[in-house]
Amino acid sequence: MKIRPYMEKRDFEYLEKWCGDARVHALWCANLFPYPLTSEGLRNELEKNAEEWGECAYVATEDDGKPVGFFCYSVDVESNVGFFKFIIINSEKRGMGYGQRMLKPALRYAFEITGVKAVRLNVFKENESACRCYEKAGFSEKSVEENVFSYQDERWSRCRMELRKD
Repeated sequence: MKIRPYMEKRDFEYLEKWCGDARVHALWCANLFPYPLTSEGLRNELEKNAEEWGECAYVATEDDGKPVGFFCYSVDVESNVGFFKFIIINSEKRGMGYGQRMLKPALRYAFEITGVKAVRLNVFKENESACRCYEKAGFSEKSVEENVFSYQDERWSRCRMELRKD
């Protein structure tokens, strides 16, 4: 598996399909992107995050170049910590180890190229499969904020996870 920069004209059609229904969309992005996902809404939020956090969007591809995953990455230079955001895998590939496979080159990039001492991410506790994926990749739970997000009649908790270089 390889990672490369996200290119809207090549990649949006895949990402749009992976978001699924409104609940999956909310689990993925906490509704920071409009639902249903539009290229303009995604572009606007990505540009805002790039300006504010220095965040860049990436796509994970199979060896044949077909996209199978997406994530954003930024580095807090003051703390020397990287941050993954908006991680999603092709809906047809979920539960098959693709998330962990995508995280390997992403983590290699974070630690070896950007030189961070740790990588963090947030995930809703209710997204149990994602939590398991991150734990298998080496992330550990650092804290949980209860009931921080509302989706219909549900209240979700945010889990902060971290993987240290050592």
